[in-house]
Amino acid sequence: MSVHKNNTLPTRLGFALRGLAYALRTERSLQIQALVFMLLVVALVLLEPEPLWWALALLASGAVIAAELFNTAVERLADELHPQDSPGIAVVKDCAAAAVLIAVLGALGVAAALLVHLISVSGPLYKY
Repeated sequence: MSVHKNNTLPTRLGFALRGLAYALRTERSLQIQALVFMLLVVALVLLEPEPLWWALALLASGAVIAAELFNTAVERLADELHPQDSPGIAVVKDCAAAAVLIAVLGALGVAAALLVHLISVSGPLYKY
């Protein structure tokens, strides 16, 4: 039986945090996404949007980070199982990267909608 099955919640949480720490150490994209996430939280605190916008922005950001973690896992597994170049593995990696791209585009859509909402609620950001 796998050492990762049927463990206590704290043990499983430890596995998850170890995976997150590994990905943050090794993946430049995830480091950038984590930085953007922190900037998003600061922006939300400063802009004070309604709770729904907090939820949408945090959910979209979580989806981006989750997609990047899945991408990292798929790439690592593919490299372990098939270290030499392979057209089939390249397709798998490209599809995983595309999933991250789609999540990022969705998050950018939420950001754009939030900005439009904030501008429409508060009026122009500057006066002529």
